[in-house]
Amino acid sequence: MSPHSLLQLMWLASPALPVGGFSYSEGLEAAIEAGRVGDEQSAGLWLADQLHLSQSRGDMAALAQAIPAWRAGDLQRAEALNEWVIVTRESSELRLQSEQMGQSLAAWLRNQHAHCAGCMALVEALAAFSGRTPTYTVAFALAAAFTQAPTRECALAYAFGWAENMVQAAIKATPLGQSAGQRILARLSQEIPHAVEHALALPDDARTVFSPMLAILSSRHESQYSRIFRS
Repeated sequence: MSPHSLLQLMWLASPALPVGGFSYSEGLEAAIEAGRVGDEQSAGLWLADQLHLSQSRGDMAALAQAIPAWRAGDLQRAEALNEWVIVTRESSELRLQSEQMGQSLAAWLRNQHAHCAGCMALVEALAAFSGRTPTYTVAFALAAAFTQAPTRECALAYAFGWAENMVQAAIKATPLGQSAGQRILARLSQEIPHAVEHALALPDDARTVFSPMLAILSSRHESQYSRIFRS
């Protein structure tokens, strides 16, 4: 992988990317309210389970399939994956997150690739998916496709970006310090390669985001009295 590709992936995985990921906890705040997460150990277990049961089997698998679709110019395939991501959001907040971050990333891509006609054609195709809003997963896949990095490395960057954002959410919402957060992130970093390999191996009919407790807690969060995150 070239230095340019590596730097582009680091940029995409950075929490400084202006897509608004810092404002979402993906149900973690509701898990804290329900007493399921409250310290370093329980937060680490929750996020590791979410990585393997939800991210790896669902969004990361869709991402791994969307990257080669974008590179091949297979817009029908990319659109079908975008549709799958939308219809598998199990609460209004999870759908809001996916669509808002997808729109923000599409806007960022327009700014980054304004002088590349071929790139802009793909970005505009993303924004025009049968009237559907682009999802973050499929928009990230397009951004990753532009880096020319291997799909595995793209998925690793996506997973680490997710993990770093979720650890920051845990630090803000529970009595955890930065050191505890770094220990949780270190654990997730050890789990990510296995999660990525699993995602890369999944065919279409094996993708799933079926996580009943996460869906229930996410739905409860919609009417949670006190909260600091949008999901």
